[in-house]
Amino acid sequence: GGKTPIVRCGDELRFDTLDEINRPGVRVIVNPGGTNERFAREQLSRAQLVIHPDNRTVFDEIATRRADVMVTDDIEVDLQARAHRGLCRATAQMFTRSDKAWMLSPDPALLELINRWTEQSLSNGKVRQTFDAAMSSQLR
Repeated sequence: GGKTPIVRCGDELRFDTLDEINRPGVRVIVNPGGTNERFAREQLSRAQLVIHPDNRTVFDEIATRRADVMVTDDIEVDLQARAHRGLCRATAQMFTRSDKAWMLSPDPALLELINRWTEQSLSNGKVRQTFDAAMSSQLR
């Protein structure tokens, strides 16, 4: 995964690169205190930073035109674009990369089993199916 922008549908081409987002007058909204705010402060210093304290309504601020873009984890972008009509992922690209991991006991046989299962689940589409099913259930 990694950081990627979510915008109002129709604005994807306006805000699909860091250079396009990091401009005076572009309102970048973030939730306070996390990796989204840290990314915005480090990478988007020329844009207008809007701190929004309520994670439950932060995406509504984009939809209602009180903000232009949010750069957040790509999995959240996919979920919120499905949950909010009118919001879209600005680009398939990610501005950063972050790996996900499981913490396991130091058991080589278990590690081999988990690695094999993970590779198989990714290659046969099972991860995508599970993700899509989870996304659908979140939206109900």
